[in-house]
Amino acid sequence: MDETLRKNGEHIRRRVLGDDYVDRAMRQADTFSNPLQDLLNEYCWGMAWTDDGLDLRQRSLLNLGMLAASNRMHEFGLHFRGAIRNGLTEKELQAALLQIAVYCGVPAGVEAFRVARAVRAEMAAEDGI
Repeated sequence: MDETLRKNGEHIRRRVLGDDYVDRAMRQADTFSNPLQDLLNEYCWGMAWTDDGLDLRQRSLLNLGMLAASNRMHEFGLHFRGAIRNGLTEKELQAALLQIAVYCGVPAGVEAFRVARAVRAEMAAEDGI
């Protein structure tokens, strides 16, 4: 394990998904699933999110498209929240979801809007978006 990548990845993961989410995920890990948390922090967040090739807004947009296309709607919701935290505007997110509907199919777009609506409502109830 590359400890620097793991620490940097956890930092970005917290920035995008929030401390509450990351703390909960890591706290719920047990001896069986803890290696997954290390993999997520080092590989997914450390390697894929910390280079300077794309900024966090661009990465968020890419993730939304890929997660919708692969029908990973739970993760889509997490990353939709992250996209808001990364500064994507309502207009940009709306445009991205419309493009998802065109290129991934209308049912995927309908589901993406449904999940986005739920996330926005949760965030508004928490502290406003």
